[in-house]
Amino acid sequence: MRERLAFWVGWRFYMARQSNRFISFISFASTAGIALGVAVLITVLSAMNGFEQELEQRLLGVVPHGELTGVNEPLHDWPQIAEDAKKIPGILASAPFVRIQGLIQKPGGFQGLTVIGITPALEAKVSNIDDFMPEPAWQALATKENNIVLGKGLADALGLSLGNTLSLYTPNLAGKSAGRGLGSAKSHQFKVAGIFELGGELDQTTAYISLDYGAELLGLGEGVSGIRIKVDDVFAAPQLIRTLGYSQSQYMYLSDWTRTQGHLYQDIQLVRAVMYLVLALVIAVACFNIVSTLVMAVRDKQSEIAILLTMGMAKATIMGIFVVQGALNGLLGCFIGGALGITLALNLSAIASGIEQLFGVQLLSADVYFIDFLPSQLHLLDVMLVVSLALVMSLLATLYPAWKASRIHPAEALAGR
Repeated sequence: MRERLAFWVGWRFYMARQSNRFISFISFASTAGIALGVAVLITVLSAMNGFEQELEQRLLGVVPHGELTGVNEPLHDWPQIAEDAKKIPGILASAPFVRIQGLIQKPGGFQGLTVIGITPALEAKVSNIDDFMPEPAWQALATKENNIVLGKGLADALGLSLGNTLSLYTPNLAGKSAGRGLGSAKSHQFKVAGIFELGGELDQTTAYISLDYGAELLGLGEGVSGIRIKVDDVFAAPQLIRTLGYSQSQYMYLSDWTRTQGHLYQDIQLVRAVMYLVLALVIAVACFNIVSTLVMAVRDKQSEIAILLTMGMAKATIMGIFVVQGALNGLLGCFIGGALGITLALNLSAIASGIEQLFGVQLLSADVYFIDFLPSQLHLLDVMLVVSLALVMSLLATLYPAWKASRIHPAEALAGR
């Protein structure tokens, strides 16, 4: 009964505040602040989730989880290494590769290019690069020919299309070990057999050729530059790669994705933590406005509170009345902010694309970031966490004004009426 009375009177007081324009404005500011903070926080968390998803599915789907590379000589016994990898729990698959570092000429100078030689049947077990290129291009890598598959960003920069010729300048690698020897410069001609579109830096700096053709260029015979490893848990990759590498007799360079791309994951987590803290403070400031609103409401309603106390209303019920008023601000702000945040999060990529087209700008440059679009992935848990945080803050903000209301002395309040 007391709860219903507190809610009913609190609702009446909340609606009556609209007659006081100043209190009404402060109340609106607090509600708008909570809504804005909740909406932006949900949107930012969704963007961070999107970056994590793209890092795992797009970048780490193409970038190897780990690599074992020969030191000063190729890996001649790579099939045995692949067999050893199968025996280690957590390692899903392995595939050989050949790596060639060279220069290509582009308008304004030269650019470095990493050419990876792969066997499509084996590469598909450790990478999903085939999802980002046409089937004919993928099949072209299975033949021992001078076919090359370029990233779309690089092809556009060079003005190349299917069937065109690309010149790659390298040291004279024939007969050198593992492609690390130096010699006179040499030009290799490749025919563009396909274009993959991954987005980001890899589109600009990476190309694919046949493993057999690449091994022939390097003079590796049956050897390869290294072997790629795929694991079931990307965060366990460093330990698994060390376990496999330490079991081999040949000297090898051991590398995993945390060495090459780990900074991206750490940056995402840092930005998430900082933005969460900053926007939580924004919500806290908005909730502070609730304190101001209720303090002024208590002063404005002193005589009404005194009459209610004189009629026998309990102090706890008086507190409940003003808690209800503050909670209504918080609930309204959370509802508006939650709805707005969910809408923005679900359409963030389209909104960012529209802004880019409208103003002719690029929000994320492929030269700087690993993707060239703004991703978004909405998680229900994030929405619940943000809304709960805002509600708790708004309820805490009501306690002091509500307590002050319950401490009013009826005689003094009515005497000063």
